[in-house]
Amino acid sequence: MSVLPMKHMILCAKRQDRKSILELLQRSEAVEIISREDDENDEVFSKIDVSQSSQLYSKNAAQADKALEILNTAAPEKGSLLSAFAGRTPITLSEYETNVSKRDSIMKDVNEILRLDKELVEAKADIPRITTQLEALTPWEGLEVPLSFTGTKKTAAFIGTIPETISESEIAEALAGYAPEVSAIDVNVINGQDNLTSVLISCMKSDKDAVEDALRRMNFQRPPISDMIPAKQREAYETELAVAADRINSTTEEIASYGDKRDDIRFIADYFRMRAEKYDVLGTLEQSKRTFVIEGYVPEMYAASLEKELSDRFEVSVEMQDPAPDEDVPVLLKNGSLAKPVEGVIESYSMPGKGELDPTTPVACFYYILFGMMLSDFAYGALMSLSTFVLIKKLKNMEQGMRKTLTMFFYCGLGTMLSGILFGSYFGDAPTVIAKTFFGIDLEIPKVIDPLNQPMKMLVVCFAIGLVHLFAGLGINLYTAIKDKRYVDAISDSILWYLLVGGLILFGLTTDMVCGMFSMSKIPAPLGNIGKVMAIIGAIGIILMGGRESKNWFKRILKGFYALYNVTSYLSDLLSYSRLLALGLATSVISSVFNKMGSMVAGTPVLGVVFFILIFLVGHTINLGINALGAYVHTNRLQYVEFFGKFYNGGGRLFTPFATKTKYFKIKEDN
Repeated sequence: MSVLPMKHMILCAKRQDRKSILELLQRSEAVEIISREDDENDEVFSKIDVSQSSQLYSKNAAQADKALEILNTAAPEKGSLLSAFAGRTPITLSEYETNVSKRDSIMKDVNEILRLDKELVEAKADIPRITTQLEALTPWEGLEVPLSFTGTKKTAAFIGTIPETISESEIAEALAGYAPEVSAIDVNVINGQDNLTSVLISCMKSDKDAVEDALRRMNFQRPPISDMIPAKQREAYETELAVAADRINSTTEEIASYGDKRDDIRFIADYFRMRAEKYDVLGTLEQSKRTFVIEGYVPEMYAASLEKELSDRFEVSVEMQDPAPDEDVPVLLKNGSLAKPVEGVIESYSMPGKGELDPTTPVACFYYILFGMMLSDFAYGALMSLSTFVLIKKLKNMEQGMRKTLTMFFYCGLGTMLSGILFGSYFGDAPTVIAKTFFGIDLEIPKVIDPLNQPMKMLVVCFAIGLVHLFAGLGINLYTAIKDKRYVDAISDSILWYLLVGGLILFGLTTDMVCGMFSMSKIPAPLGNIGKVMAIIGAIGIILMGGRESKNWFKRILKGFYALYNVTSYLSDLLSYSRLLALGLATSVISSVFNKMGSMVAGTPVLGVVFFILIFLVGHTINLGINALGAYVHTNRLQYVEFFGKFYNGGGRLFTPFATKTKYFKIKEDN
């Protein structure tokens, strides 16, 4: 376990080599570039404004992403279930340069896809508009004149709707009541439904005003005017609707025809993303008319090779020096194959602070054990390890972060298999149930501990593991204090707590109450007396040294008593490890329930086997998913709260190199 030492790099080079040097650093992913505050008195070096170029490249990348989204909608790409784990496609530097030369033509394709999508959106918008117009024509089906018809030379016509369901005779009576002076009115009901009556009313032109006033009193409403007969208008709308549908289909097909350009568009999206990020970095550099300066941090293990490569290819001045004590140096971890997968767990919490040890290795040692005890089934562990192993081996281009995560679950699966052997759990009690249900055989699975029938014994094991975990955290704190020559801190913050907590546990194991609670045999009384002496020495030492930062002796003693009160936190921390028992029991009990449910429907030879298999597969899939998630969450909690609380402060800043942060491709140097 180690935090890689960093070098502070200062690079000065010709401005004409700026692009090539930045691209080399971006591909190497070995330098975190830092920006210094502007010096107003510096008349030589200054920063340039690249915001306009950066925004343009970001816009192009967004357009390419949008084109891909449109293309994937029009012509969905076939992908396997494993595609989410596959990672980015590697391309060589020469392939990269070849694709860059085609950027203008690719952007033409992108813009054409965006144009076609705009047409598609317009065509799709026509569908509801035309459909609404067709629906509006429904009440006028059967009308043999246009809706704009107002009459002949001698007659006046009124086409519209009355907001109620009403017959021709009722309309005529109502008009006679409102306009008694009108003697000749012709009423034709075209349609009547949904409390709306469509009518055509005719009268002599001389009676037009009187009839119009009467209709107004009846809440008569005219429809939208059309110069076509409704039947002809419907045909026109239906033709327009068919044209819109054809336009949608043809435009969609035209977009789909760009399917073979999908990889080119992906590349151009990545290319412009890289350009935008490079220009963002470019805006932080100090530059003169002919030179520029890059400052940053480089892991010491890469410093020499990077310096050599830069010197061989460019006329540069590279200075690698140790960072000053007050510098905010980023943190990069380096661990072995067993511990490296857990680095993501550390990053999720916080990177080690200045002077702190990398906790990854001790975290990994306990992580796999704690996870395994919570999931605690050999078959579940085997499935987890086998599936992650296949994914890791099959998908060579998998991203490093995903590879770490899957490797971590591979080791967690091995820990689960070990726990399953100790507890005799293979899909719960499936071997026993299957043997009894289908073969009439009483099968006993060997086990070291039976959590269901020996819960107190299992709880003692959980507490013992928890105690080792907590004491390991204290041990790391002790080692760090001695390493930094803080000997007083080593005694007061670690050794005294070892004496107090360890002594109390030894003494408790000689009492009837504790041993009876956990169904344990008492240890010899002399060991209890030794524990008592240890606890007293630890308690007195904590009272005297717990408040050592205070110069006033009275405040020092009071703070010491307050520090002694923290012994209760050890009790609560230790009780937290009962979750190992709780989650382990949950896995076993739920497994047994599904096995029992399967055996209950296994009466008939053929259907019974089918139903048993279905219940078995569905039940154990659900159980594995839920309890694996629970084991992951609670394992992290035990690390973050109980373990880290004994020695770890964090607060470090993750090393974030200037890199090719692409979505689809990753560039590798030519062989």
